[in-house]
Amino acid sequence: MSAHPTIVLVHGFWGDAAHWAKVIVELNKRGYDALRAVENPLTSLADDVARTRQLIDQIDGPVLLVGHSYGGAVISAAGTAPNVAGLVYIAAFAPDTGDSLATLSQDFPAAGGANIAPDSDGYLWIRQDKFHESFAHDLPADEALVMAVTQKPPVASTFGDPLTGEPAWRTKPSWYQVSTDDRMIAPDNQRRMAERITPRKIIELDASHASMASRPGPVTDLIAEAAEAVSGN
Repeated sequence: MSAHPTIVLVHGFWGDAAHWAKVIVELNKRGYDALRAVENPLTSLADDVARTRQLIDQIDGPVLLVGHSYGGAVISAAGTAPNVAGLVYIAAFAPDTGDSLATLSQDFPAAGGANIAPDSDGYLWIRQDKFHESFAHDLPADEALVMAVTQKPPVASTFGDPLTGEPAWRTKPSWYQVSTDDRMIAPDNQRRMAERITPRKIIELDASHASMASRPGPVTDLIAEAAEAVSGN
């Protein structure tokens, strides 16, 4: 049996690495103890890719990148690092060269988008009183409240940052989880992106955008399957 890769978890907009809390605990219980979760600044795609690459470069041996939401754009760029063995997309954007989050979403409006508002400094927030219904409606209200109050807003211009260079999913094996009740990235948009990257496996979960928190078991199942595959087990 080959050693497991280091699993690097990459968060998306409106949250930080703590959004992976339940998946981290579940992976550890299953024996995946080489775990890292990057904290990205959400200031630009280039900044976030650079920070993720810094973490990848500190790891000896193969890496499995897991991206949620906007984190899928980050892993699509950062995943070209030579020690990255695979990619897992969790209700995530999967851009091709030249795509931005804005262009990927223009034909697939999501209901939660109406509850996003900029502040005077150019950061985008989900209205606190609308966070539960927009981002995590299948979580208990108290848990969604904590997410709403601690949300990490992106710089608005990040939505328009295009992916430059070839995406990692063209040359690395990938896996994709679709959230069928997602109000932040339309499910049909997720399906379109998933089919385009021709992953090893696509799963659909009856879940909100916060599937890694509301359905940590099945999300962990997919990550573990990918980890075993890239290990050759």
